Amino acid sequence: MYVCLCNNVTDKQIRQAVAGGVDSFLELQFETGVASCCGKCESCAREVMSEALCAKSSSVAWFPSPARALQAA
Repeated sequence: MYVCLCNNVTDKQIRQAVAGGVDSFLELQFETGVASCCGKCESCAREVMSEALCAKSSSVAWFPSPARALQAA
């Protein structure tokens, strides 16, 4: 869906920017142009970005290191 009509920015583009390493709204504005004209889309853009950041952090898998066998001295 279009989030920013002024600059033709979609939710997919915002999610792709976050996946590509964008982690601040200012950086998102610089990369996509979202919310840099009239500003009416800012709350929606922030919400989409927040959802994308949460999804990104929850998709990071954590695997504990395997236990090492202790050697007798």
